[in-house]
Amino acid sequence: SSVPGLIRSGMSSWLLCLSGSGEDSLDRLLPHTGTHRRKSATSLSKTEPPLLRTGTRTIYTAGRPPWYDEHGAQSKEAFVIGLCGGSASGKTTVSNKIIEALDVPWVVLLSMDSFYKGLSSEEQVLAANNDYNFDHPGAFDFELLVATLRKLKQGKSVKIPVYDFTTHRRQKDWKNVYGASVIILEGIMAFADKELLQLLDMKIFVDTDSDIRLVRRLRRDITVRGRDIEGVIKQYNKFVKPAFEQYIEPTMRLADIVVPRGGGNMVAIDLIVQHVQSQLEEHPVLFLRALLASVQQTQPLPQTLSVLESTPQVRGLHTIIRNKETSRDEFIFYSKRLMRLLIEHALTFLPSQGCVVQTPQGHQYEGRRYNGSGITGVSILRAGETMEPALRAVCKDVRIGKILIQTNLDSGEPELHYLRLPKDISEDHVILMDSTVSTGAAAMMAVRVLLDHEVQEDKIMLVSLLMAELGVHSVAYAFPKVKIITTAVDKNLDQFFHVTPGIGRQFNTRRSCTQIFSLTGYYECGIINDSESILEEETG
Repeated sequence: SSVPGLIRSGMSSWLLCLSGSGEDSLDRLLPHTGTHRRKSATSLSKTEPPLLRTGTRTIYTAGRPPWYDEHGAQSKEAFVIGLCGGSASGKTTVSNKIIEALDVPWVVLLSMDSFYKGLSSEEQVLAANNDYNFDHPGAFDFELLVATLRKLKQGKSVKIPVYDFTTHRRQKDWKNVYGASVIILEGIMAFADKELLQLLDMKIFVDTDSDIRLVRRLRRDITVRGRDIEGVIKQYNKFVKPAFEQYIEPTMRLADIVVPRGGGNMVAIDLIVQHVQSQLEEHPVLFLRALLASVQQTQPLPQTLSVLESTPQVRGLHTIIRNKETSRDEFIFYSKRLMRLLIEHALTFLPSQGCVVQTPQGHQYEGRRYNGSGITGVSILRAGETMEPALRAVCKDVRIGKILIQTNLDSGEPELHYLRLPKDISEDHVILMDSTVSTGAAAMMAVRVLLDHEVQEDKIMLVSLLMAELGVHSVAYAFPKVKIITTAVDKNLDQFFHVTPGIGRQFNTRRSCTQIFSLTGYYECGIINDSESILEEETG
């Protein structure tokens, strides 16, 4: 009641009928004359690449795996906002304004356009003549949409179809998307399915004048989707306008908030953002590595940990690569030797079965062979990449995946920035590689990524040259079935979260072992052609 024009309806909805400057000028919204280059008319073109850039920060719209509690389970579900409204009402603009105003780095913007059903040959002919009704609930694959949104809300990885509006079919390659703190679903039929409504935590209806919506649709369908003006008007009068009156406008009563004038109504958007932020504050999503550490610090090292036997050879290698006086060439050479020993040790934990072979001399030999569907190595970029040559040297034709995780300096949380995993990884045994593990934050996030891709937890091996006790306890406590394999476990971390006593040459800088390994890895894979000059440049 304190906000002018804020009216509570009989359906317990809040209608934000907020006054402001006049409607958008129709002249300004009309399509420009002249020749236009047709843009890519796919359902995900509006979110490619999967990020939004504001004046001060970058917001990732492909999501990320969720944080989890001390038991390795997700701490809370994502907050889902449903945005409904007529065609070209400004739903995407409102979505982007909400995302920009929210103080969360990870969101998912999910468009119903991605969930159009592929058309048959007969329907293709109708669509070509503008005689197919894309504004009917039957045009959407609600079963797939509900299943996808439910998995996203749980923080799981999903594949989103990419719909091509030129061919009216789904493209072969689908888009990989993760859950996030906030998910925004926008579409003309966002309120048309009962199961879908149950997944929405907030329902927003964008109400824009029909004349403005028509002009916007003309511009979009002519310049982006390559259609002619007569066909667009025919389709609007035959399908779009009747469908809005029959299916879309009646769902306005289901909305919690009605936003007149779309993206230009900043008062309404500010109120929406304030409410969402208050909901997120009531259920904070935190990374609980401190809790994991405090729970387990007094406990013995877990049984899932295997440390390479400290033979005189292993002890000697550690002496060389831990010595600050060791030269760069010696550090690289002997760390490679230790990586090879570590990988061979890790392979002894793969399942095997007995077999009998014939020797060239005609005798039988009772041996063993790997008993599994496949082996995949996944390196945690950047430092984990340096372990790939050792794995390739002992595993012929091994498949390799990569995950880039970096810590946000403001929040202290690791963030997923890049992901490339082989297809059908879910059946493989996965060797997850990183040079060092300190707090276990990146390793835990990488394990979560693999689990989201349906890799079985007991088929994951975390392999690292050196680990801190905190990292060992954190990973083992959250994921008790993951095998942890290393050459040594150091007790402490310094104020920069570096493992101590530690490993790696510092070159008279405060660079960590991970950073030195990173440069070595880029050199090894050919990204850097002259490691010496790069090291000189990096260290000043």
